[in-house]
Amino acid sequence: MVYRFRVILDAEEDVFRDIEMLQESTLEDLHNTIIQSFGFDGTEMASFYASDDNWNQGEEFSQFDMGGEVRLMNETSLDSVLSEDNTKMIYVYDFLNMWTFLVELAEIADPEDSIDYPNLMFVHGQIPNAAPEKEFIGESEEGSAEFDDDFDIDDYDNLSFDENWN
Repeated sequence: MVYRFRVILDAEEDVFRDIEMLQESTLEDLHNTIIQSFGFDGTEMASFYASDDNWNQGEEFSQFDMGGEVRLMNETSLDSVLSEDNTKMIYVYDFLNMWTFLVELAEIADPEDSIDYPNLMFVHGQIPNAAPEKEFIGESEEGSAEFDDDFDIDDYDNLSFDENWN
């Protein structure tokens, strides 16, 4: 089967690519196709993240084994993480600049003999010269401590611990 994706740059401008991949392709294959279709040189690290319908970031699929229990892109096939019920992933390229893409499985279709996969089906928009600015907002939980705007780290007299604790 063929997985048809829309890969959208998370920015105000409409910039996206429609890509076809064989279902047995790996996330590393999808990573390589994305960087080529958007014109990146591929020298920066990247990760995929599982996502729910509201684009909340879930399990990481890393490009390299950095220790821990993260699954690797080259060992993870598309059909093992994506299906008609699980259609969304987040892709981050270049963790310094945080190029962030929303990857959505739009359709599962039969392969065509006349097409070589992966296949770049459609291109819309030009990637900007710099990654779009991101505003990182944490979720507040009921009963969690709020940040104190009046906190002065140099005010040792009013800290709530003994400064000679060791």
